[in-house]
Amino acid sequence: MPRGARLDAPGTLHHAIVRGIERGAIFQDDRDRAEFVRRLKDLAKVTGTSFYAFALMTNHVHLLLKSGATGLSTFMRRLLSGYAQYYNRRHQRVGHLFQNRYRSIICEEETYFTQLLAYIHLNPLRAGIVSSLEGLASYPWGGHSVLMGRQVCDWLDRDYSLQFFGSREGSAKNEYLKFLASEMKIDREQELTGGGLVRSHGGWSNVLSMRKQGLKELGDERILGSGEFVQSILDQAENSFKRQMSGSERIEMMRKEIETVCQRSGCTAEMLRSGGRRSPLPELRKEIARKFVEESGVSLAETARQIGVTTSAVCAMLRR
Repeated sequence: MPRGARLDAPGTLHHAIVRGIERGAIFQDDRDRAEFVRRLKDLAKVTGTSFYAFALMTNHVHLLLKSGATGLSTFMRRLLSGYAQYYNRRHQRVGHLFQNRYRSIICEEETYFTQLLAYIHLNPLRAGIVSSLEGLASYPWGGHSVLMGRQVCDWLDRDYSLQFFGSREGSAKNEYLKFLASEMKIDREQELTGGGLVRSHGGWSNVLSMRKQGLKELGDERILGSGEFVQSILDQAENSFKRQMSGSERIEMMRKEIETVCQRSGCTAEMLRSGGRRSPLPELRKEIARKFVEESGVSLAETARQIGVTTSAVCAMLRR
């Protein structure tokens, strides 16, 4: 299934993952890392975004945050576009630095906060950038050193994270370290960053077990949480979208978008819906489908009707 439109609301907990294009490096040295962190800090304060964990690797970044009033998309657009411009100027390069679409997963806090905290902060250790938990405590480009009190980072909510492990700082830090040591023995890659039901229920074996028992649980690749949590987020998103745009407004939006794209390319809406394969019609349908589904949250079926293809054809377009 193709990715749907982003889900977000102020105060939503997200695990955001940013990767370099074609797995390329996004940091050449500590000056680059310091610039990225500076931008994180400044934007966090301006937008009211709360941060709990981060890890800067060579070609990707992990962030655990709650979006502020402007929402996650605005925050990430400002962060990534600004840093990419800086990076290209400094390293005398042109073109995209990041994969076109960063990944964001809405997370059920009560169940997954501590696992995400450990998963993100252990990244430099698992990757061999540092060789031990003690070395990780001195790694300046991750939130673990902040929780350990080795560096001050006023935009990272250290107290909020530690309170999951105890009410007093000393004992909370000890319990947090014990938890990290235990999490080192567990591979949570698929559970925390995989898709839908696999992510929410700890792997395919658990999902298959549920199915054999006749149990059904809702899953969505954009959400980490139980079926009940997934349903609540999807309901909120649907209600929000309905408030933002009525049915007639949505139809008018789609009509105008199709008209604009067709005029730009020298064809008509009738030609677009004809099923013809002559250039540039296939690419135009793909462009419109991506905008409708991923940016505006239009259903696959409605998108298919608007561009004159089948629902399965829309799925195929978005997978490519």
